[in-house]
Amino acid sequence: MTLTYVYADQTAVVGPLAIHAEPHAYDLCEFHSERLSAPRGWEVLRLAADPSMAGPSTDDLLALADAVREAARPIAPPEPVHPRLADGGMRETARRGHLRALSSD
Repeated sequence: MTLTYVYADQTAVVGPLAIHAEPHAYDLCEFHSERLSAPRGWEVLRLAADPSMAGPSTDDLLALADAVREAARPIAPPEPVHPRLADGGMRETARRGHLRALSSD
């Protein structure tokens, strides 16, 4: 469940889990969403979860399939270190990631 405060109406709204991140929305577990109390003078509005949203959605299944494909993708072998580079006789002496240390002959 997601808790959102509507300060203008002095209302705390507890509803279904939000799809997008909002700066003043807080995701709560079921236990804490049921025990929530609002400040004195405020109203707590509890919205029922949509039963059609229960279970995995098409988006969830596609995200899972993409993650499995990404994990199964082979890792490319590292580029071989060439002792001589084509640009002016420079020699590669060390490499760290995409950075290279060069020296001239």
